[in-house]
Amino acid sequence: MITISETAQSHFRRLLDSQGGDAIGIRISAVNPGTPRADARLEFCDNGDLLGDEWSLECAGFTLYVDATSVKFLDGAEIDYLEQSTGGQLNIRAPRIKGEAPKGDSSLIERVQWLLDSEINPQLASHKGNVSLSSLEADGTLYLRFGGGCQGCGMADVTLKQGIEKTLLARIPELKAVRDATDHEKGENPYIERKA
Repeated sequence: MITISETAQSHFRRLLDSQGGDAIGIRISAVNPGTPRADARLEFCDNGDLLGDEWSLECAGFTLYVDATSVKFLDGAEIDYLEQSTGGQLNIRAPRIKGEAPKGDSSLIERVQWLLDSEINPQLASHKGNVSLSSLEADGTLYLRFGGGCQGCGMADVTLKQGIEKTLLARIPELKAVRDATDHEKGENPYIERKA
């Protein structure tokens, strides 16, 4: 289920020892699992913090408790601690934490939405922008609506044609074209102003 390196176990033991004996273990849970914002949370826990449905993993000198609702997202996770001259770094690799891509027999909408959520919108977020699915026509034409810093942005056309459309058409062969359905005149805070 979860693999914890010897160096990570040693690191956790040192942390638990520094707590003065109140903490009985480390609890790991998935925050925002199944979404692009998913992350793992580690925290000290004592008996009062446990709900009783956690999965437990006995380690050298402590117990790692896995939040029951997080188990499917943390399955296959690897926890490691790298010693460095300036201290150390804890690394958690959880390949299922953001969910799994829809299978080939999933609906076209599900597959498009997955790519928007998992790949395209995280990139647009760096410009405080996003894109959402507006409609899908029977001929395979997809209409998207830009929001945030992308609504009214002077580079929205380039973003659509050179980035979003190329990605979607390459990954979802049923799509034939991707078009913009945004009213860019109503953009309130574009990343790059449009030229008049």
